Amino acid sequence: MSGYERKIPVDLTCGINIAMEVIGSKWKLCIIDLINRKVKRPKDMSETIDGINKRVLQQQLKELEMSGMVSKKVYAEVPLRVEYFLTEIGLSILPLLRSIEDWGNLYANLSNKENLK
Repeated sequence: MSGYERKIPVDLTCGINIAMEVIGSKWKLCIIDLINRKVKRPKDMSETIDGINKRVLQQQLKELEMSGMVSKKVYAEVPLRVEYFLTEIGLSILPLLRSIEDWGNLYANLSNKENLK
């Protein structure tokens, strides 16, 4: 544990709050999407996601693993190889992820591109 104690507890009666606890960050949905697209190694993820640094990627992967969205497999090789896989609960978010992507593409096409910068 990091020693961080939440001042305001999460409202566990609100599904949106719960979902945001699990997937609410700048990178988590991108990471889930990459793992689904067979990008499984952190090195490949960091090369694919523009703007993410290795420390943040590792933290996001750790949080996704702790929440049960992904599992990690460590191969006893030299050099060490680590791969991530979506769990059953991680796979269950893929339809939502596709809907978000479709909406984002629709928004980009309908809105002034300047709004996205």
